Amino acid sequence: MRELGVQEIEDIALGAALLGAGGGGDPYIGKLTAIGAVKECGSVKMIGIDEVPDGSFIMPAASMGAPSILAEKGVGANEFAKLFDMITRFYGKEVYATMPIEAGGVNSMLPIAAAARLGIPMVDVDGMGRAFPELQMVTFTIGGASATPMAWIDEKGNSGILSTITNKWTEDIARSITTQCGGTLTTSLFCMDVETLRQYGVHGIVTRSEEIGRAIRLAKDNAGDKTPEEYFLDFVGGHRLFKGKISDVLREVRGSFNFGKVVLDGIGDCKGSEAYVEFQNENLCAVVDGEILATTPDLICLVDTETFRPVPTDALKYGKRVLVVGLECFHLWRTQAGLDLVGPRYFGIDADYIPIEELAAKRGGGHV
Repeated sequence: MRELGVQEIEDIALGAALLGAGGGGDPYIGKLTAIGAVKECGSVKMIGIDEVPDGSFIMPAASMGAPSILAEKGVGANEFAKLFDMITRFYGKEVYATMPIEAGGVNSMLPIAAAARLGIPMVDVDGMGRAFPELQMVTFTIGGASATPMAWIDEKGNSGILSTITNKWTEDIARSITTQCGGTLTTSLFCMDVETLRQYGVHGIVTRSEEIGRAIRLAKDNAGDKTPEEYFLDFVGGHRLFKGKISDVLREVRGSFNFGKVVLDGIGDCKGSEAYVEFQNENLCAVVDGEILATTPDLICLVDTETFRPVPTDALKYGKRVLVVGLECFHLWRTQAGLDLVGPRYFGIDADYIPIEELAAKRGGGHV
């Protein structure tokens, strides 16, 4: 167990932006929400999965909807308490702790705010190890856990408990409610016992986010005899896919998602080559000179070439110089059940999944 203060939150937000793989929403507004809660209510106790007592009941806290709308509306100080009350009364169980449902983006921050305001610990675990665009895309679905009963509330005070027959139905119905309520909801879903969390959760993910954030922040100071880029790639276990300048960004909104493609002209040792990355909220596929170098569920991240700060899909702009980095995903995503949920073909990419390290080995590449 340790306490999370303002600097820890800053680093977690920065690391989570990388694990968001281009999506998950900019953690900035979530960071402000978390820091505000900690300053008002005190630091948050974060505990490892082994510190959670047997039989404990865990209530994740998350936001659903458009991050741009969340940035306008924010999350109120009382919404987590109302969710806590709804979940406690519905299940008839005491909530021991909260947790993030995804490590990437804004949802890495909201459980910290919830833990501070509710006076409960936050568990160092999530259900993705990154961000994905749809609600059912969590490791707990692989384990047969239900997303519902799901509690939701909007900033106006509308609230409810949703019960569905499958997690995909939860996604579809909750997405409709989100749209009707103005584009964003505060939710609690995949409430579960600690035994399920131990078996299917991504352990230590908040700590990993914090360590990545600290490494990005201090890359130039800590590089030693390496270049800052080499230090960054070594620390995060990243595969260097491409270095380029953004020459075009194509975007469209379909349903509740942002679809698009960013085109890159090579710079430095990649000069003369061209690459593109396709995304649906999160980056899905990286192609260089017609060759696929990475696909979902592995993480494809664009970072600034000088600072290594992540560049989310909604911040992609013409002329920006970025490094395209691939990270290996959590092992459960590589099972057939995982690929059925988040593999390239689910997203309409006509390719079978090949682990990023195997693709790197075929072209004689590696981590740097």
